[in-house]
Amino acid sequence: MKISLQRIDDGFNMEAVDETGHKVLMDSSVENGGKNNGIRPMQMLIMGLGGCSAIDVVMILKKQRQEITDFRIEIDAEREKGKEPSLWENAHVKFFLEGNIDADKAQRAVELSMNKYCSVAETLRTAKTKLTWEVNVSPAK
Repeated sequence: MKISLQRIDDGFNMEAVDETGHKVLMDSSVENGGKNNGIRPMQMLIMGLGGCSAIDVVMILKKQRQEITDFRIEIDAEREKGKEPSLWENAHVKFFLEGNIDADKAQRAVELSMNKYCSVAETLRTAKTKLTWEVNVSPAK
């Protein structure tokens, strides 16, 4: 993997580009001297947790021929207070699945992702982040 990062203003606004040309803007908060023109790097890590697990869950459920008509994730996370560096202390991931989905299969897919397959989850766990989750399944509308 190759990532390039380019400063794009006189503050902390950066554009990160991967080897295939996908771009992400990052910045710091106004309180820290940034202009709030992009995602904070630590927020991106939590977004990566959601994306990583979402891919796993969808892949597992598709293999089980479950019909997903809607899928979203919400993550509530807290960083350590009064520490530098300030790591993620905990993250609670809420999975919302809609469709013709067996709730037990959805629960198992999430458990497999969060405990076995998702590399971001394991990275955070290695950094002592407490990861919790819940799974909500509703029928297709």
